Amino acid sequence: MGSQTILDLIASSMVFGSLMLIALRLNGSTMEYMQTYREDLLVQQNLVEIAKLLEHDFRKIAYCADFNKITTPTLAIRYADTSRIMFWTDFSTTSYPSGDGQLDSLTYYVGPTSELADTPNPNDKLLYRVENDDTPVGVNLGVTIFNIQYFDALRNRLATPVSDPRQIRYLQITVQTEHPIKWTKYYNTATYDTVYQSAFWRQVRLVAKNLNNR
Repeated sequence: MGSQTILDLIASSMVFGSLMLIALRLNGSTMEYMQTYREDLLVQQNLVEIAKLLEHDFRKIAYCADFNKITTPTLAIRYADTSRIMFWTDFSTTSYPSGDGQLDSLTYYVGPTSELADTPNPNDKLLYRVENDDTPVGVNLGVTIFNIQYFDALRNRLATPVSDPRQIRYLQITVQTEHPIKWTKYYNTATYDTVYQSAFWRQVRLVAKNLNNR
């Protein structure tokens, strides 16, 4: 009788231990999923904000509420390279939602990775948006790819930096954002090629309609 009781206790302990291990693994998986979800959401939100801002600004290339201020739209893009663009536009204000009729200069570019050397991700950069002659201010971090390609009226890709910006009719914009922290806490990085959660967006053919207003 005593032996049977001991065997029952051992069997019960083994079952209880197995159940505890299953519960712990389920709890760990749940926490891992929630953490991954939060990190992925942050990356996606960063990308959405960048995409909205770029589409809004780039579609207003060569736009001015006072059309007499920009009678030659083809001269609106002042500099065009893969990671830097400068153009004329007209900023919206509270009093003038469609623009105040004054030409404004807008520049986009990405800074070097060394500016974010304090983040674990060695590839992230600051995306800068500069209005007129204001001090450059990073509008978003976590950008690892910011690339612009330019095409002429026949949709031929133009070599960059574009020697004659007057030829530009279409733009292709590519942006990728990544989380600053690796997945190593949750994933075996030897198994996964990408160790930073990332999100990718591409505007295949962005048309600034005012460029065609010639």
